[in-house]
Amino acid sequence: MVGGSTDPPGGCGKDDQINVDDPLYIHPSDNVVTSIITTKLTGNENFRLWRSSISRALKARNKLCFVNGTFSKSKVDVSKQSKWDRANVVVCSWLLSSIYDSIYQSQAYSEVIEEIWENLFETYNKSDGSDVFNIHQQINSLKQNGVSMSDYFNKLDSLWKEFDGLTSLTKCTCDAFVKLKDHSNLMKLMQFLSGIDDSYNKFKSHILLMDPLPNVKTAFSIVSREESLQRNRSFSSFQSSQSMT
Repeated sequence: MVGGSTDPPGGCGKDDQINVDDPLYIHPSDNVVTSIITTKLTGNENFRLWRSSISRALKARNKLCFVNGTFSKSKVDVSKQSKWDRANVVVCSWLLSSIYDSIYQSQAYSEVIEEIWENLFETYNKSDGSDVFNIHQQINSLKQNGVSMSDYFNKLDSLWKEFDGLTSLTKCTCDAFVKLKDHSNLMKLMQFLSGIDDSYNKFKSHILLMDPLPNVKTAFSIVSREESLQRNRSFSSFQSSQSMT
């Protein structure tokens, strides 16, 4: 055939041809003892964080299809099923190495990665009103308390993302959704400004007088610049005092 042909993932083809885009392809550096994330699943409390981390790592290796049901063994040609078995074992090992021992014991005997994934989801993807309340309370009570602006913002941002994950709404393109998003951004700005140290009160007032109000990332950028200036002034004053002694 003129121009040749490209085999679909898992399809028949020459074994000596390496297709790195094939989900069955295992990179030489990837094996059963490889740890692909540093976060370990401990239970309900960090399941969403763990799932996000492991999903990104699997997607980067073109293996997310093994856990979401889109690349089951039945969809692979018989001639490639041994390769599927090998890839499945590797992905199982990655997943099992990212969970704590107490959880590992209940999943170790499962041999298909999709089953492990579904079991973990059904067991630990649990949340109720108390989870929403606790995170909301942490957001509203979080204060900078002298830590760097970056550390304060990153902590607040992680809480926002966790809260949004628990209370996410179906996305749409209607005007109401846009207004709801604008309202959420306004609340995040107010929460951020409420927690910063009093030494930034002048800049807090400046931000609140801006029309239109900036988003929270712009506000963070403004106060971060001031933090850097304050740090530089303090360092210059220290150097001056040292030179006078």
